[in-house]
Amino acid sequence: MQAGDGAGAYRNAADGVAGGRLAPQIVDTPAQLPVARWNALLARQPTPTPFMRAEYLAALHDSGSAVPPTGWTPRFMLLWDGDQLAAACPLYLKTHSYGEYVFDWAWANAYAEHGLAYYPKALVAVPFTPVPGTRLLARDEAARRALITAVRDWCAGHRLSSLHLLYGDAADLAACDAAGLMRRGQVQFHWTNRDPASGRPFADFDALLAALTQDKRKKIRQERRKVAEAGVRFRWAAGADISPADWALFYRCYRRTYLEHGNAPYLTPDFFARMARELADAWVLFVAERDGHPIATSLIAVGARQSSAGGQNTSNPETVAYGRYWGALERVDGLHFEACYHQPLDWCIRHGVARFEGGAQGEHKMARALLPVATHSAHWLAHPAFADAVARFLARESAGVDGYLQLLDGRSPFRRPGA
Repeated sequence: MQAGDGAGAYRNAADGVAGGRLAPQIVDTPAQLPVARWNALLARQPTPTPFMRAEYLAALHDSGSAVPPTGWTPRFMLLWDGDQLAAACPLYLKTHSYGEYVFDWAWANAYAEHGLAYYPKALVAVPFTPVPGTRLLARDEAARRALITAVRDWCAGHRLSSLHLLYGDAADLAACDAAGLMRRGQVQFHWTNRDPASGRPFADFDALLAALTQDKRKKIRQERRKVAEAGVRFRWAAGADISPADWALFYRCYRRTYLEHGNAPYLTPDFFARMARELADAWVLFVAERDGHPIATSLIAVGARQSSAGGQNTSNPETVAYGRYWGALERVDGLHFEACYHQPLDWCIRHGVARFEGGAQGEHKMARALLPVATHSAHWLAHPAFADAVARFLARESAGVDGYLQLLDGRSPFRRPGA
């Protein structure tokens, strides 16, 4: 990605945005981002992910994956304090709701039924990436509140229907609360490298199995046995050890699986080529082979963030893995679960990874030792009547999500202490 880092080029404040003493600027292409400053600000956040790095966002754009013709028009917001980048966030104008994983199609339909335009809407998110983490990069909480307020005011000034922040962290959500956005809850499934009985990391995959209830342990062993008896073996490669041939194989599998489900893949081959060049250290590839021929792949991302002990951030970094993409050229019973869960969890245990986040939705993940966690988005609608209707809807939906989480908590795959 070609981008400078001189703050002098970034003084074209967006019209119609009140930023106080912080000077706002709208950037209409990731190539114009101050890369080093953006990434340095990201590194200071409590929950950074590799998907918020400037290189990742630029690759989505430059590869033709998240661009205006596909419905993603960038309007990144930066707040400057003199020559210092005080706050920043990715901001997109959307002409549809694909690739978001927080579903608002019913809202769009309601607007249409009343002769109102829902699109374009504004989105603070990482395209095609339902991974919780920092969305509002800021040097402090005051700057974070100023950032989301500036974004909201910019949306109002440009007569957009709505603003949506997806999969934000606690600091993001607090700033959104202060700015009058409405929260919405979702459920994901994450695995933590900690034996519930001892509180210590799992020694190996067998130790993970031993911590599960008998039926879940039996199910996983049966799944793994079927794959092994089909003659499938796995290898993995990380970072620069993922060869160009491996990347090409991955995309062939990834594209094939999307097309089998009747959809074209969101991401282009050039996007993954850019990942291999610019963010290679963020990826681990698992390759399934049979009779010496590759038949499937899965790709996970890894990143470091501050660890949490007793709910408090500590200075010790922990590694987090993110399940992202998979694809197969042949059908083998149990292959998806082996490639997407069992192999990555085994790798995480071997490499001391603290957590594996399994992605959006998927109650079936609980049977593979992933537990339900609440994730959140925040929403602002310009139309007062629709905002009021959505607020009532979200109150009902929130109660349903809370009830669903309580139900899932009672179905833990792990053995109860003393059982």
